[in-house]
Amino acid sequence: MRFDDRVAIVTGAGRGLGRSHALALATRGARIVVNDLGGALAGGGGDPGPAQAVADEIAAAGGEAVANADSVATPEGAEAIVTAALERFGRVDIIINNAGNLDPGGLPGVTAEAIQRHVDVHVLGAFNVTRAAWPHLVDRGYGRIVITSSVGLFGSAHLVGYSTAKGAAVSLGRSLAEAGAPHGITVNQLVPSAETRMVTDPEFRANCNLPPLPPGTRPDPARGPEFVSPMVVLLAHESCPVNGETMTAGIGRFARVFWAETRGLVAPGLEPEDILARWGEVVDEEGYGVPATTAEGVAFRESLLAPQAAERG
Repeated sequence: MRFDDRVAIVTGAGRGLGRSHALALATRGARIVVNDLGGALAGGGGDPGPAQAVADEIAAAGGEAVANADSVATPEGAEAIVTAALERFGRVDIIINNAGNLDPGGLPGVTAEAIQRHVDVHVLGAFNVTRAAWPHLVDRGYGRIVITSSVGLFGSAHLVGYSTAKGAAVSLGRSLAEAGAPHGITVNQLVPSAETRMVTDPEFRANCNLPPLPPGTRPDPARGPEFVSPMVVLLAHESCPVNGETMTAGIGRFARVFWAETRGLVAPGLEPEDILARWGEVVDEEGYGVPATTAEGVAFRESLLAPQAAERG
């Protein structure tokens, strides 16, 4: 798979997963905007060094890249990132929304401000950059967008803000996927598995009740970010086979994550006690539906209610 003449914006590309994705795309011919605020794990501060180092690494290998240290968390920062692509390369084709922050915490200590800090980066950050690039993608009739989620989307008592934002990022991506389809734009979500500074950070491990790593522990080569990037390359390529899907990758495994709804119990007029007595029918997974959009979800439910309506009619 080649990306000659394609331009990719990779956010959070100064380290870890983002760096790996940027290098993988550059190796296959893409020109890269290496965006990274260079902040701390929790999101504070800033340093243009990490983005510049990756851009230099790409250039040293014979590729083309420009470094950018603007924040995805503001519309102005996102506009500046897209402008960097247009001014340097004249176009944008691919957006890998990978920028993230992590500030562990659960009730009662976690605050609304902590939740907002995660939403600002993981959700609004992906939205801001995508929105800034959207008119250019629509004009070209082509685009590939990947939004990074996390296994945290399934929920965590110790990562309330992070998990909330990662779950919301999936619904954002699915909504954008439906909007982009008529314009040749695909939007998919990624749930990576890799050893990064989020996983090895002592505070993160302590807050998640994970044992501390022994001093001098080195990263496991089999769990590196480079084992996630092949899925990103596929989702970013013109041959991408899916839209609106959530895919997981890493440590030698590739799979689909999906949301389903059981057929449920159709029996109007039940009391709470009746529902409890027939709980097995409510949660029976046989014949479940997998709606791709809100409209499909409504249609699935209406198809199950139709026989009841016909009987009443």
